[in-house]
Formats: sequence, C-alpha cells, structure tokens
Amino acid sequence: MIVLKNLSKKYRSSAVLDGVSASLPEGKITAFIGGNGAGKSTALNIISRLIPATSGTVEIDGVPLGAWKSRELAKRLTILSQNPFTPARLTVEELVEFGRFPHCNGRPGAEDRRMVEFAMECAGIADLRNRFLDELSGGQRQIAHIAMAVAQDTKYILLDEPLNNLDMNRAAKVMKLVRALARERGKSVVIVIHDINFVSFYADFVAAFKNGKLLYCGPADGAMSPRVLRDVYDMDIAVEERGGKKLCVYYE
Repeated sequence: MIVLKNLSKKYRSSAVLDGVSASLPEGKITAFIGGNGAGKSTALNIISRLIPATSGTVEIDGVPLGAWKSRELAKRLTILSQNPFTPARLTVEELVEFGRFPHCNGRPGAEDRRMVEFAMECAGIADLRNRFLDELSGGQRQIAHIAMAVAQDTKYILLDEPLNNLDMNRAAKVMKLVRALARERGKSVVIVIHDINFVSFYADFVAAFKNGKLLYCGPADGAMSPRVLRDVYDMDIAVEERGGKKLCVYYE
C-alpha cells in the first residue's frame, strides 16, 4: 500500500501541496482528479521520488520512500510522466525494452523478451515494433511509453495524464488496459486524469485535489456527486445514471 502522511511541497512561499494524507488501496485504480495546478502531478512525482517533499512522508509497503534503493524501488514502482523524453532513433520495441532495465540491467533474457512482447500486445502496438519513434504520431508515442511502463511489471504503476494526445478510441483502450492490469494482474494503478467520466466508469478510488489540499478521498462512486464535483471544479456538473454508472454532464 502507498501511504501519504501530511505531505507538503512548497516553492518559495507558495504551497502546491499542503498537508495531504491518504492511503491508496492495493490492486485498484486510484484516480487523482482536480483542476490545473491542484497538486495532482506534484503528489505523483513525490510518490515516485522524482521530486522531494518539503515535509511529510511517503511509505511504500510499510517502508519509508527514502529507505528504498533505487533499483529495488524501480522493481516495485514505475511512473509515466506527462512529457516523457523520447529518443528519436529508437524503435518502439527498443523503447518498450527499456522497461525491463531494472530487472535485467541491459541484458534481457527470455522472461524480459516475453514481457516486452506481452506489453506491446496489450497496448496494441506490436505491429509498430520496428518503427522509429520519430515516425509516429504523438498518440502512438504515448501508447509506446505506456507499453514500456507495462513491461516494467511493477506492483505500482503511476500514470500522469496518460490520455494526452489520444483520440477517443485509443483513450478508451488505454483505460480498458489499465482496468485489466488491476483486475487480472493485481496491479495498483494511480492515474492523474481530467476526464471525470473515465474516472466514473473505470476508477475504484478517487483523491480529489484543490489548491494543494485533498477535498475528497474515498470510493469513486462517492466522488461522482454534484456537491463534490462543484467543490473540486467550481462549476455545476449534472450527474446522470447510465448503465449502472454515473455520467457527468458539464458541457452545457
């Protein structure tokens, strides 16, 4: 389990994260929601040790974040950042294979090759394996990076706005892949996401941020209420039932 305790982050005198405490469930999809600048990505980057907290602690499976050796943490947790670096002259397969580095130290064996193949098949990009990354669309590159995260085969998968650049069809396929990773492979997924209807249909748990604080932390169904959504987004959002799920209407 990932546990945040009184987590804060300040830049000069500005608090972008302010006293956040939460326990994120295992084997589930946790969605971080909220407006731009609410603190979602900051929290994700602290959990992954990309940036330090100003105060507070993070525990991964009962072990303080700072106590993890880098390679062991990379076997337990992976993050896909918003704007991942893309070496132009790598092929898709070579990029996905980077996900296996913590396990094989650059010398992939049979299990590593199996996981690379599995990840490309799951992401629907096996047919692009020999294409160079600079020959792909932005959406295709995004899917390739998601496949790399899948290939890393960690208990925890952190995804920072993974639906960026994706059309509706591909975005839905990514969310179905995320759901399969949680339900079929027991992965704990934490995803920063703006489309609250994807949250309603796919997430199990929600942490709603505003001005660096948590306004809501609990089951996804409870977050999909006009009152909570109004508090988070400062706008009226109608919530309708559709196929046993809540559909949020905010276009009118």
